[in-house]
Amino acid sequence: MITPLAKELNDMLAGTTPGSLLSDLGQRLYFPKGIIAQSGEAKKLGKTANGTIGMTVIDGSPAVLPAIHKIVPGLDSRELVAYAPTAGNPDLREAWKQNILKKNPSLKDKAFSLPVLVPGLTAGISYLADLFLDETKPLVAADPSWDNYVLIAGARRGAGYVQFPMFAEGRFNIAGFEKTLCEQAKSGTVRVLLNFPQNPSGYSPTADEARQIVQIIKKLADGGTKFLVCCDDAYFGLDYEENIEKQSLFAYLADISPNVLAAKIDGPTKEDFVWGFRCGFISFACKGLSDVQYDALVKKLMGAIRSSVSCASTPPQSLLLRAFADPEIEKQKEAFRLVLEKRYKLVKEFVSSHQSKAIEALPFNSGYFMAFHTKNINAELLRQKLLKERGIGTISIDDCTLRVAFSSLEEDKINIVYKAIYDTAEELAG
Repeated sequence: MITPLAKELNDMLAGTTPGSLLSDLGQRLYFPKGIIAQSGEAKKLGKTANGTIGMTVIDGSPAVLPAIHKIVPGLDSRELVAYAPTAGNPDLREAWKQNILKKNPSLKDKAFSLPVLVPGLTAGISYLADLFLDETKPLVAADPSWDNYVLIAGARRGAGYVQFPMFAEGRFNIAGFEKTLCEQAKSGTVRVLLNFPQNPSGYSPTADEARQIVQIIKKLADGGTKFLVCCDDAYFGLDYEENIEKQSLFAYLADISPNVLAAKIDGPTKEDFVWGFRCGFISFACKGLSDVQYDALVKKLMGAIRSSVSCASTPPQSLLLRAFADPEIEKQKEAFRLVLEKRYKLVKEFVSSHQSKAIEALPFNSGYFMAFHTKNINAELLRQKLLKERGIGTISIDDCTLRVAFSSLEEDKINIVYKAIYDTAEELAG
């Protein structure tokens, strides 16, 4: 059932690319003028008293147990135990937008929405699936890809999952990407997810490959195809080769065509080394979209958040906002990035000097991971044998892809681990 509030948002988006891309659930979603909205009004105007939010208030502040507060004494009770707004702490949202602009100078003077905070990047992808995927609206992604994509698209939303082979001749498969998009474009709309640095392969496109990817999308969009391009930038900035494209594809897609809705899913989880904080952001950009229409789209997203987790956890938001104000944070992050780069180079050196009839390293140049394509052995059998006989943990993504997170391997373990992988693969191959 489409309620009057949902219809109001749908009417605002009518005639736009976001409006035409909405799923069945996306059309039904709205942000209620209920407890959260009414509490927001009371916060501004309730000068006498505020009886709207279910929190225990003492002396004008949320109550916090001393046993809790003494663990994080630097945060006051509002920063520690109060509810956060559905879309996230507004100061943190603005700070993250400034971070995006700093890292993506091509976005200067381009319109995009204030990032909405979500409880982790996985949640962000799931909310985008709620808004734009259903049984008649498939998702295009690379092969191999992170196994959570098909779980979200297929199991949660009942959508088709269409993959293109990610690599051809040691490079991003531009021809395969274009062929798949052209086939999907016959329906009039395309929903594609691009993840760079990619999980599981650890690959990011070169500047030339990124330009070609954008050109393919623009050509089809100029021909009338309406696009949702989800840019999963979970590992953004962790690149270890000079020829890698330094900006997110979102920066180039933001105003490329009125027929392209770009959605950027990013966050501090990997970029700022706070994995368990579960904080991510979603930003939207579409050429010609008005502020009112951006607001309608964000309210749909807020409806997805409100109807699932209500709001994200407050302490991580407070900690991040304070950390972003620390003048030492960029230097600290660079030190960690250099640790990853050193591990990457050790792995690259090892696999470049080893050949196998059983496994082959997929192209990798960035991020946390690299992956092997298993030629004539099963990746799951290889994983089990490594774990049971060598005590080494890896991940089998599918029957022919074994992922290794070099991010979690201490330098003195890298040669041991990779020698075991090659030796064990050869044993299985016979």
